[in-house]
Amino acid sequence: MTTVTDVGTVEGVGERFAVDQLMSVRARTRRAVHMIADQVAPGMAEEEAKEIARATLQSLGMRRGWHHIIVRCGRNTTKDFMERSEPGVVLGEDDIFFVDIGPIYDGCEGDAGDTFVFGDNPEHHRARRDVRAIWDDVRATWMEQQITGQQLYKYAMTVTEDRGWKLNMDLSGHRLSDYPHSAHYDGPMAEIGFRPNPNLWVLEIAIAHPDGTFGAFYEDLLLEDQSFPEGTIPG
Repeated sequence: MTTVTDVGTVEGVGERFAVDQLMSVRARTRRAVHMIADQVAPGMAEEEAKEIARATLQSLGMRRGWHHIIVRCGRNTTKDFMERSEPGVVLGEDDIFFVDIGPIYDGCEGDAGDTFVFGDNPEHHRARRDVRAIWDDVRATWMEQQITGQQLYKYAMTVTEDRGWKLNMDLSGHRLSDYPHSAHYDGPMAEIGFRPNPNLWVLEIAIAHPDGTFGAFYEDLLLEDQSFPEGTIPG
């Protein structure tokens, strides 16, 4: 694995970067994920759900994105980020899906993803609970220890396996900033050889069932205070 150590370049930002703006876009993006999920229903194909997502983002003035809209359901929830979904997969009455969006608002990047469940399948519900619990565990370790991005994802792999899941390392964290963050760094957090600083990195956790039939996803910015400002609606 490549080790990236040039912290000054990797954690660079543009002249327009402002933490307050990033936090505002974070709240908007999180709200949008839940607004999209609230409109998704069993019997819907992924393609239909993505159209709902596009319309929702457009209504919020967040039509432009730095990455494509992702809505995955059923067996497609185990796919890598750039991998195309198997077409025609329809959300079932007992099913799992996730939404992942990366809109740009007022020149600032947002990124949020979360998992949702229909029905009573206990493994689906466990996946949704566990992916967030793993995220919280990894974030707590980041807060408590001066460990590198590489070490953080090694830890994520261990705690994921301890809970009986497989960690998808294709989704292993990335930069976020004023658009475009890729001008500074376009690689994964899992390759950086220093402790990621707050307000700059998205922690991604994507897990899959050992039999490969379904997975779950959760992501959010790494912040010292993960709460949302008073008056915002994160979903």
